[in-house]
This record gives sequence, C-alpha cells and structure tokens, in this order.
Amino acid sequence: MSSSYWTRILLILNLSFVCLLSSATQVDYDANAIIINGERRVIFSGAIHYPRSTPQMWPDLIRKAKDGGLDAIETYIFWNAHEPQRHQYDFSGNLDFIKFFKLVQEAGLYAIIRIGPYIENEYGNIMGPYKEAGKSYINWCAQMATSQNIGVPWIMCQQSDAPQSMINTCNGFYCDEFVPNNPKSPKMWTENWTGWFKKWGDKDPHRTPQDVSFAVARFFQAGGVLQNYYMYHGGTNFGRDAGGPFIITSYDYDAPLDEYGNLNQPKWGHLKQLHEAIKLGEKLLTSGNVTTKQFGNGVNLTTYSNTTSGERFCFLSNTNTSQDASVDLQQDGKFSVPAWSVSILHGCNKEVYNTAKVNTETTVMVKKPIELGKKLSWMWAQETIRDTLHGKGSFNAAKLIEQKEATSDVSDYLWYMTSIENMGTSSHNATLYVKSSGQVLHAYVNSKHIGSQFGYDFEFNQPVILRPGKNFLTLLSATVGLQNYGEFFDLGPEGLAGGPVELNVDGMASLNLSSNIWNYKVGLNGEAKRLYDPNSPHAHIWKTSKKLPIGKPMKWYKTSFKIPPGTSPVVVDLQGMGKGHAWVNGNSLGRYWPSQIADTNGCSDTCDYRGEYKPEKCVTNCGNPSQRWYNFNHFLQQSK
Repeated sequence: MSSSYWTRILLILNLSFVCLLSSATQVDYDANAIIINGERRVIFSGAIHYPRSTPQMWPDLIRKAKDGGLDAIETYIFWNAHEPQRHQYDFSGNLDFIKFFKLVQEAGLYAIIRIGPYIENEYGNIMGPYKEAGKSYINWCAQMATSQNIGVPWIMCQQSDAPQSMINTCNGFYCDEFVPNNPKSPKMWTENWTGWFKKWGDKDPHRTPQDVSFAVARFFQAGGVLQNYYMYHGGTNFGRDAGGPFIITSYDYDAPLDEYGNLNQPKWGHLKQLHEAIKLGEKLLTSGNVTTKQFGNGVNLTTYSNTTSGERFCFLSNTNTSQDASVDLQQDGKFSVPAWSVSILHGCNKEVYNTAKVNTETTVMVKKPIELGKKLSWMWAQETIRDTLHGKGSFNAAKLIEQKEATSDVSDYLWYMTSIENMGTSSHNATLYVKSSGQVLHAYVNSKHIGSQFGYDFEFNQPVILRPGKNFLTLLSATVGLQNYGEFFDLGPEGLAGGPVELNVDGMASLNLSSNIWNYKVGLNGEAKRLYDPNSPHAHIWKTSKKLPIGKPMKWYKTSFKIPPGTSPVVVDLQGMGKGHAWVNGNSLGRYWPSQIADTNGCSDTCDYRGEYKPEKCVTNCGNPSQRWYNFNHFLQQSK
C-alpha cells in the first residue's frame, strides 16, 4: 500500500495500531492528547467490523458514525476469513478492507486498525500460562511493530506490562480508574462494551444509554484521551464465523447502530450529544491543567482550566447508586446531579449535558410482513447419508480423532463410523456410551437414528440392540462455533477427541470401541455438491411434492421470490425451524436454531441504569427464541 493512499489513519496495536494515514499527516502524543498535525485532540471512535456487514452497507454505516460524532472507525483484520486455508487468501466482497478504509478516508475519519494476530487478543489476560515465552512474544511483537517505522502510535490492548514503545490500554465496561504503565502515554480505552454478545438460549442483553454515557464521561473526567465503542455497529456473524461456542448469528451487541444499520435510539442520539458536549472542552481537556474537589458521598468536581485566559470546563459526577445530589458551586451556581450520572459544565457554570437525562426519542423497530403476491413454492432434497450409515468414509484411523484436526474447520460436521461384530446367533441389548467434547451429537446404529444431544461437553447414553453379525455405528458430530478466547484455545478439543466410546452389553464386560478402526468423512454431501448455490450442477436432486416433508432431519429446502419493493432492510423470519444453516443466492446467512428458547424468568419492562452493568442486567426477550430474524437484504438480486 503506497503512502499516498493512507491519508488518514489513526493507529492501534492488539497487536493493533492507531493510524492517521497520510503523507501530510503527523501523529504524536503525550500524556494528555493525541497530537495530529500539531493540533491537540481527544478522539471518539467506534468499532464497525467490515466482514460483519456488506459493502453495500458500509457507506451508510460510516456516515451515521460520523453524524454521531465519531472521529475514527476501529476494526480488526479478520485473518480467519482472509486465509481460511493456509496460503489461500480472500479479500473479495465484504473482506475487501482496502475498499472499507477508503470509504472511511473519504468520510474524513481516521481508522484504528487491530492487525492481530488474532481477534479478541487481550493477551495480557491469558499470558501467564505461557510463562517466559509469553513475555518474549510480547517483546517480539513490540519490536516487530516499531521496526516498521510507520510513524504512528502503536497500542497493546489490556497489556499492563506492555513495552514502553507501546501504549497499553483498557478494555471493559468502565475504565475511569485505568492508569497507563508509562506516565508519558495517553489514557486510552480501546473497548467500551456497549452491550454484550448472546448465545443460543440466552435472553437479549441491553446496556442503557445512561450507563454507557456515564462511563464515557467518567473516563474523560479522569483524563481520558481516546475512547472506542465496542461495538458501534455489531452486525452479523455471516457464514460459520460465530464462535463461542454457541454464539448466535446476530452480533447486534445493543450497539448505537443495530444489526441492520438502523439508529438504535435513544442510545445513538444520547451519545452524539455527549460527544458534542465533551468536544466543547477539547482544548482545555488536552492542556493538562486539572484540579479536583470531593464533596463526599460519591460527588466529585473536576476542573480543566487555562490560567492565562481564565477558561474553564468541568465535570460534576455522582457515583452514588441511589442518592441524587444537590451541589452548590458558589458563584457558579447550584446543580442537581442524579445518582450514577455526570454533568458536563461549560465554563463550569452552565450544564450542557447530564448522562442520566435522556431527551432523545426512543425508536421501536417493527418487523412488517411483506406480501409477495403469491404463496412460496418450496422444493426439497434429502441429504444422502446411506454411505455414512454403512461406514463408508474418505480416511480411517485406529483412534477417535479430534474434530478440528480432521476437518480443518471446512465444515461443522464430522462423521465417525465403525462396526461391531455380534458373534452370537441372537440379538443383544446394550447401552451405547459416548463421551463428547461438544457440541452436537447424532447417533445411528444400523441406519436407525437412536438419539441426539448437545452441550459444551457431555456424556451420551442410549440403549441399542445389536443384531447377529456386523453392526454399523455412525456418530455425526457437529460444532456450533469454535472456542475463540483463552490460553491455548486452539488446542481445546472438539468432537469425540479420544472418547471414550463404549458398548455395555447386558451380561457381558464393557466393550471399549475407542481403538477400533474408525472411518471418517468431513461434511455433508449437500455441502460438497453446493446445493445452496443457485449455479450448482446438481439441480436435478431437488424435488417437488404436494406434501413437503416437515420435521424430518437431514433435509434441504429452497424457494424463490421476487425482491420486495422499497429501501428498508429486509429480514427473514425463521421461527418454526429446528437447527440448520441458511443461504440466499449462495450467500451464507449463518446458523439458525430458533428452537433454542430463552428462560422465561429475569426480564422486566423497566431497567434501573444505576450501578455497575453486568450482561445479566436489563435483559429482554424472555421465553422467546434467541434469534428468529436474519439479515439478508443486501444479498438480494433485482430479478429474484
């Protein structure tokens, strides 16, 4: 990439970097400011992940972020998507981050690029188990980064012992008490969690605009310089990218922009007003001239001032979780500060904003059914499993292989197949025992489905009948997202991973099948034939019938429809489906599992914003599917 392209990037290290890209842009910093071309700045940033939306959505998302008062857009570089297989790279479609950054540049915004090496790399949280190798790795990262001579600040997120050439930063719901490990470094908050992710079976988590704005105001009151919302637009985990395991396809995150790019009001508007209020004091906030005064009971006044001009800018905060405060600032006036809130005082005598006082209207998004003109006509295809039910695979081993090792993560599915000889002349009752490391198991004996189970790791027990002669045992293991965080997470087992798998035959000793010859097959036949692709050469497989086979496992379904009129986001309602995967025009919408219902307890029509936020606080959608709506508007074609 030439220096002429990188016009405005503000850089951050995860290893990430804050980059202000331009041959004419100079970026520096001290303890009180990011300094851009000599101008002392505080920076508001928001995370918008390019693969979690589509290129058609990018311009509108970036425009709304700028309108909301952001200075920068932050994103990971998603190497799992760019290099799905070793030395096979993909930078097309919604993976074209060069196009994404050009749009950010054209909007006049900066970019915070988290280059990796992998997503969610708060390495300081998990470095301990790596011992000296962990410390050596951090030092290597720092040396590698600075050796590039890019000329912009590099940042390490959540790395308290970051080398002095790096800026260590804070991630969390609150970062006002964070102090950089270098007194010359600015105070940066690289992840302010605007909500939380959700797993199958979970309720909808919400973080109130009052609490988010309170946390931001407290951060800048305490000398903050750069703050990034994680997420500003969460978007969608398209394809098989949702991790966890068991994280749902939607990555809405209760962000200021919802999954489909709509304004999430009042959060978006309340934060926009906060940004405008804080920017009024930008010059004073970055001067370093600050005093504090404590009034007791959680009430504090912080004053930023210019002793030469006499200008002042104040934050008046009340961290008490239940008691409002009345504060007399003498000649500057009297102020009422609600519990768990911050008032911003321009000139220290005029309240221009209070985090608890929301005057932005609330929006309620309504899903309106679209009349397509005629009833949908469905086709279906049977997933061919006769081969696997009879033990036919593509490779074998005398052990139970860990699932990722076998699949290289090209599919959620791995078939484990073996056979057992019943040397007698009569059938035997037995119990099949399977120890699984997760996440879903379907078991077949002699072509008959005998049961299913799911969980993080579990023990499957099911009675079976062994007929005389050869008996076929087929186990289909499925993942629902892979582990994505923690030390040595790549080594975490999935699937049967050594088992054991045992048969406990009535009146006989237990038979351990773990060292049997196991045949293996990766994926489904329908995946290999790309039945989800309109251009698949296997169109003859699809069937039509007066009665669609419903409630039957291992089926493919498809239909076609004309594109709905209008410009509003279009979503599909998959309520009533079981568990599976959905595509539109060959593009993966992700996994669906609407039969996973959230618990009926714990929801409330009201939410008290006061007090520290936790994901269990202020939840909604009790007793409903964790996800029923799927974003596919931008995968539609004009014809159908």
